[in-house]
Amino acid sequence: MTLSSIWHPFTQHGLSEPIPLVTEARGALLKTDDGRTVIDAISSWWVTTHGHSHPRIMNAMAEQAQCLDQIIFAGWTHQPAEDVAAGLRAIMPSSLTRVFFSDSGSTSVEVALKMALGYWQARGEARHRIVVMEHSYHGDTIGAMSIGARGVFNQAYEPLLFDVARIPYPAAGAEQDTLDALERHCTAPDTAALIVEPLILGSGGMLTYSAEVLASMRAICERHGVLFIADEVMTAWGRTGTLLACDQAGVVPDILCLSKGLTGGAIPLAVTMASEPIFEAHWSIDRARMFFHSSSYTANPIACAAASANLAIWREQPVLAIVASLARRQANWLHKLERFCHFDNPRTLGTIAALDLRTHGSGGYLDDLAPRLMAFFRERGVLLRPLGNTVYVMPPYCITDDQLSQVWDAIGEAVISI
Repeated sequence: MTLSSIWHPFTQHGLSEPIPLVTEARGALLKTDDGRTVIDAISSWWVTTHGHSHPRIMNAMAEQAQCLDQIIFAGWTHQPAEDVAAGLRAIMPSSLTRVFFSDSGSTSVEVALKMALGYWQARGEARHRIVVMEHSYHGDTIGAMSIGARGVFNQAYEPLLFDVARIPYPAAGAEQDTLDALERHCTAPDTAALIVEPLILGSGGMLTYSAEVLASMRAICERHGVLFIADEVMTAWGRTGTLLACDQAGVVPDILCLSKGLTGGAIPLAVTMASEPIFEAHWSIDRARMFFHSSSYTANPIACAAASANLAIWREQPVLAIVASLARRQANWLHKLERFCHFDNPRTLGTIAALDLRTHGSGGYLDDLAPRLMAFFRERGVLLRPLGNTVYVMPPYCITDDQLSQVWDAIGEAVISI
């Protein structure tokens, strides 16, 4: 095979680790060019919900490609985008009245930050401080990196990042420390918004916290007039057991970020939903007060067709019942493994299950255990990508019992042998 010129994300090419070439995907299975079948146990980086190559979504994209592939979205519109906006309004909290399209989770966060800052500027209030949670991750663009955890991920880019206020992760038994810190920051006159990953911090190590804490954080923000931004890029579309993770806390954000499962994971698309006051702050007959954000492919019609098909699946099929079944199966497997293996902090949230393997290394993202685990799972026909010593399973909802059994058997073998 010809040496590839591709520079892969989150890949240290100096280690010369094998990079499989995937030729086909159906359901929870991937096919590689060497004839192997691999179970996609992390939904291809948390995006695939109903399964790869879902017929309804694939057909919608194919049909759309025959009539309109791309059109400028500044001052123009098209029916697939209108359908998506209407479909979201029908199932999302009623106070989120405005739908702004973008291309990825990271850009949906950038949009949210700009909306929040623009809101306060339009009101003539000098609020610019963003409050974030320790260990959080919101993407790899500049604004998203600025509000994420600082460390090896973004050390080289520190001169580009802006300052934020940080509150501690609400670890069990220390939740009040988080709430007290948020209260202090919200009393500061320059605080504009809090942004959180609701209920679980993904790239931070699948760290979970309670719905009660989420509700308390929302209440503190509301009491002080601080905007509340929910980054549900990973947590929405059933991953945590409900349509939105915020639903479990009875929380409605001022601004909501959605991507990944928005199209069922088939093609990139994102939206940032905002409440009417956010929109009205930018509404004016003065063109200088418009919301200045876009990209060339905003609301791409083919991507919107995929999202519209995904919304139809949610309307017409018992998706949450399927999610609940998978959540039970995940919890059962974790409980079985816990009975005969030694590991730390077993946890589940909806369809997500995670555990921490004991290690002689740092235990962080760069722990040497991670590449050994990835290689181990790859050899057993399972796609898992541990976060340091944290192994997590986040499969498509269509995964079969036999496939899930193969995944957890591989994890059990790894716990014992590595």
